[in-house]
Amino acid sequence: YAASKGAAQGLAAGIQAGKGVAIKSLEKLGVKYFWTGMSSEILKMNHYKEVANLTDVIYTAKLKVCDELTYDNFVNMCEQFDIKIGVYTEEVKNALLPKYAVPNALNRIVSEAETTAKEVFEAESTRIAAEITEQQTAVINATYSSWQIAITASVIAIVVIVLIMVIIYLILRYRRKKKMKKKLQYIKLLEE
Repeated sequence: YAASKGAAQGLAAGIQAGKGVAIKSLEKLGVKYFWTGMSSEILKMNHYKEVANLTDVIYTAKLKVCDELTYDNFVNMCEQFDIKIGVYTEEVKNALLPKYAVPNALNRIVSEAETTAKEVFEAESTRIAAEITEQQTAVINATYSSWQIAITASVIAIVVIVLIMVIIYLILRYRRKKKMKKKLQYIKLLEE
């Protein structure tokens, strides 16, 4: 039970961590400047691996923004984005077509997210399983402890009853001996 519960919660935590890594990696590339709703859209996804399917969304948004704005800072940002994902080299020469470069960059991001997700999955599932095991052990110990107390109390009660019976027996025996002594003395007196 603890292992399956830990695995389920670990998987959920791993997926969330993977989404977080994907968001941070895309922010480092500068995607947030072209696609402002990026973080919320990725968080809505079922799995961080869906980030690999965002080629059209990201590059379409990038082209739209970069074609419309001509500020030097923004043009530089557009070029830096293309360099970071591999469309251009540092010398601003063509390296790969965007239809190949963007998926490659997204696959690298998914790979990073996968690594982080696995680490978080392992850590979280182990932690949850240990926590549940500890709780179940505490319940078992509490039950065992209550039974142990009941058994101990019963044994003590039996010992006390036996001691009382032995004391009563000894008192009665002493009184009988005393009575017998008196009887013997009385008989001796009568014989004399």
